[in-house]
Amino acid sequence: MTETPNLPGPRSSGIVPPTAETPANACDCHMHIYDSRFPVAETSLLRPPDALVCDYRHMQRRIGTERLVVVTPSTYGTDNRCTIEALAQFGDSARGIAVIDTAISTEDMVQMDGAGIRGIRFNLAIGAVTRIDMIELLSERVHDLGWHVEVNISPEQLCENAQMLGRLATPLVLDHMARIPLVAADPTQEPSFRVVRRLLDKGRTWIKLSGAYIGSKVGPPSFSDAGDLAREYVRLAPERLVWGSNWPHPTYQRDKPDDAGLFDLLADWIPGENERRQVLVGNPQVLYGWSRT
Repeated sequence: MTETPNLPGPRSSGIVPPTAETPANACDCHMHIYDSRFPVAETSLLRPPDALVCDYRHMQRRIGTERLVVVTPSTYGTDNRCTIEALAQFGDSARGIAVIDTAISTEDMVQMDGAGIRGIRFNLAIGAVTRIDMIELLSERVHDLGWHVEVNISPEQLCENAQMLGRLATPLVLDHMARIPLVAADPTQEPSFRVVRRLLDKGRTWIKLSGAYIGSKVGPPSFSDAGDLAREYVRLAPERLVWGSNWPHPTYQRDKPDDAGLFDLLADWIPGENERRQVLVGNPQVLYGWSRT
């Protein structure tokens, strides 16, 4: 893989490709598109500058992934037009995660499914327009489409709503390594981790190995405290892990991280080539429906 120029604008740092080999059909399971042509939600807390399909493709060529999952960010509330337009531009290499509320019609959901949407997201950690009391009802409504429910949730909310999350009709995906606090020497002793462990044991919960910098006290380049948590997830449920870049890193307040460096963390967390291929290729194929006939 050859070096490519750095992305234009404040979206990523570094210019060299990853050290780790990227397998064919590797998937970035968590990224966002921002486009100022689409109106932001009045309540949105994050309003990043444009990060367009062409910008992401530049970064994608650098790290070598082929598939991707576009996640509607909190910026647009329940307006998924930016994501759906991006899915049309990316084509069959892309799937999407939408944000909806209980007012949505079944017809609209079917149309979204045809556009490549495969799940719904509740961004409860960062000013969501949807509420936690909508999760169970919407889980039932999207079940027949084969979609899943994805949540970005605080440790406190996770603990308070563990029973509800454990009885969802759909698979559950926890964003950003479930946001387990990394303040203790052993994050697996956190109450929220014990909740995640019980959810994993039920066999229907997935973890996104994304956002290593979220809550890390060690910081770049190793984010070693996040790595300890990631390796525990690998031990517990390697068949239900996926990786995401979280490009263009909307909550990262310092200089943007090196996307190739973030990708290389996965080789540290999962040294085995076959196991890493499972997380990058096999697991996303199942969760996001590339295996549909």
